[in-house]
Amino acid sequence: MQKLIDEINQLKKSSGALILAHNYVSAEIQDIADFTGDSLELALKARDCKASLMVFCGVSFMAETAKVLSPDSTVLLPVPDAGCLMADMAEAEDVAKMREENPEAVFIAYVNTTAATKTCVDICCTSANADRIAASVPEGKKIVFLPDRNLGRNVADKVARDYTFWNGCCPIHDRITCDMILDAKKRYPGCPVIIHPECRPEVVACADYAASTGKMLSIVREDDSKGFVIATEEGILHRLKKEFPEKEFYALSPCVICDDMKKITLESVRDALKLRQYEVKLDAETIEKARKPIERMLNTK
Repeated sequence: MQKLIDEINQLKKSSGALILAHNYVSAEIQDIADFTGDSLELALKARDCKASLMVFCGVSFMAETAKVLSPDSTVLLPVPDAGCLMADMAEAEDVAKMREENPEAVFIAYVNTTAATKTCVDICCTSANADRIAASVPEGKKIVFLPDRNLGRNVADKVARDYTFWNGCCPIHDRITCDMILDAKKRYPGCPVIIHPECRPEVVACADYAASTGKMLSIVREDDSKGFVIATEEGILHRLKKEFPEKEFYALSPCVICDDMKKITLESVRDALKLRQYEVKLDAETIEKARKPIERMLNTK
């Protein structure tokens, strides 16, 4: 493995590439990345890094977002079929049709959507800022929240507005149940449960904290507990253990794994760099239209 890592580092150095990785990818990918983060952190890094070449270790909608925010950069997705089941649940033509039926509504799209779908909405959000984005919509305005009904309903519990929720979800987070949370609390007494808000509201209510993966690190930093149960994709455990070696972290269940995130391997990163393959390509009109809702999100205080 070390020979492969050395090759990647050499290719990265010679090409001036920046490797970005999501918190859910495998440990060895996080370790070779220049920056690891959640969707919001990665979007900001892609916008601000000014890198001529980026290798995006995540899933397709994330690489598309990087391209939208840094259109002059070459963005490579090491495995082109690393997709997102949730993003596939809100196709652009269906969203456009719903817009025609709801012309006065504000359409908020979770960043877990394709670039094409982003061209059809008013503003984007991430799990880290969804509450703030919803609160920025004037009272009395209807919100169509897509594609994650679970995140939308968790936002609605905090920010009172008139909502319509798209019927989509993350299948990995949607399979987490209250019984799983309660069982974890019995197995790890005294350890707070931190859950992702892509889980169903009644399940979120069983946990101690609900947060994006980026904010999970802040919670662990500020909470004096010696151990934590992490109710999201297991990839975040590697980063938590690295940054907080004095604390213990427990996966909620072996079933909380995103197969698409795990498609990214050292070999695929090496090949992307070596062969400059699987470039993310978007036409100028899509980039321009998709950038507007993302920038509105990033500029909303």
